Amino acid sequence: MRYGREEAEWDSLVETGIEFLVERAELENTTSYTEFNSVVCRRAGARQFDFSLDAERAAIGRLLEQISEDARQRCGGLLLSALVQYLGTNDAGPGFYALAKRKGYTVPRGALPRYEFWLGQVAELHARHARPRRRPAS
Repeated sequence: MRYGREEAEWDSLVETGIEFLVERAELENTTSYTEFNSVVCRRAGARQFDFSLDAERAAIGRLLEQISEDARQRCGGLLLSALVQYLGTNDAGPGFYALAKRKGYTVPRGALPRYEFWLGQVAELHARHARPRRRPAS
């Protein structure tokens, strides 16, 4: 069991999470932790993470870390979890920056440079996965 979830459920959450985040990238969009939790758990047929519990917040953080690890090659080395941000903010959570450091990225110090680093990850994910736009009929 991982974080109170059977291996098969955890694996389904990882794969469903990858699919959902790639969809967000294709649409050149991001998502919130709340939306990610709701959509991914519903699609995977799993109970939602309870953000009021420390262990559940840690579990979703670990899920996002595994999603980034498993999707890294598919995403050209980028961290797919960059697309998940706190509700009502325009930035990733501290777990994203810690993961980036562990994966060998140089994460700048200071709010603005860190923000620009995150924006760069998001922009590159969007560019890599964006659906071709249709031209209007003439």
